[in-house]
Amino acid sequence: MLPKLLRRMKKYMNSENVKQQILEFLWQAKDTPVSGVKLSSLLNISRVAIWKHIQALKESGIDIQSGPKGYTLSNPDDLLMPFCFKKEYKEKIFHFQQLESTMDEARRLAKADASHLSVVIAEHQTLGRGRLNRKWFSSKGGLWFTLILKPGPLPPPLAYIYNFAASLSLSTSLKELFNADVSVKWPNDLLLNGKKLSGLLSEMETRGDMVEFINIGIGINVNNCPEKDEPRAISLKTALGKEVSRKLILEHFLDTFERQTRNIDCSQIINQWKKQTSTIGTHVRIETLGEMHEGLAVDVEDSGALIIETGNGETRKIIYGDCFHR
Repeated sequence: MLPKLLRRMKKYMNSENVKQQILEFLWQAKDTPVSGVKLSSLLNISRVAIWKHIQALKESGIDIQSGPKGYTLSNPDDLLMPFCFKKEYKEKIFHFQQLESTMDEARRLAKADASHLSVVIAEHQTLGRGRLNRKWFSSKGGLWFTLILKPGPLPPPLAYIYNFAASLSLSTSLKELFNADVSVKWPNDLLLNGKKLSGLLSEMETRGDMVEFINIGIGINVNNCPEKDEPRAISLKTALGKEVSRKLILEHFLDTFERQTRNIDCSQIINQWKKQTSTIGTHVRIETLGEMHEGLAVDVEDSGALIIETGNGETRKIIYGDCFHR
């Protein structure tokens, strides 16, 4: 029984490897069709086998066009496979067509010695989640990933700064790439034209009295249409009137985040974050699992805490919670 199972596993792995090679050849060709004959010759398998692998790739959600001259990827610049990224990221990209949650897979990989700044990407999540265990809709066309961080010796109370650095880096990237009116909302959302464009969720694991890893899940509405499920959400495609490259966004974000966190400075990151926030100066409602606070957001401390003034003139420091702008 065991030899038969091992043969099946080997056959599956070989099949997946062939699919990856086909995709890489198509990606390298960009808009130039690659014939079944050429793929057959390059991979030393039959044209029938090539056709079967192409069909399987299409069924998995890869947009491949078939024509008289061969096969082409409909949007090669949007592909998120490891081979699409520059050298320093290739070995750190873990791409899946579908996962229950990138956070769950990232936790498994982090415990299995995935390196700092590894990225788990899913084209679709069946059980994506946001803050306070709210469901996160993650339809095709969005950018759904979890960033694995292993920042070295770090006390748990300082882990918060990586969340602020991530939202700051993403906001900066989108402004630079698309000149979009993106703002950060405390504690870790991004807004575009006042609507939710992106959400971040972090989890941490410690060993002894130090952080072992921090995983930051990030969902960005890019080429999807979230409005039907979440009326207060928006995508870049909706705002810009065109589709954009998810790979370009992810690579730019990783570059920016790496620079931002190379020599971590909490005060500097918070100060830069505050320059891009729409929360300060806004009346807010903060919900936690057991409480609700309302008031005018007046500041964010270097610790990441939000300071609000209530209607009766009291000042309150809010450490965590879901924030709603009024």
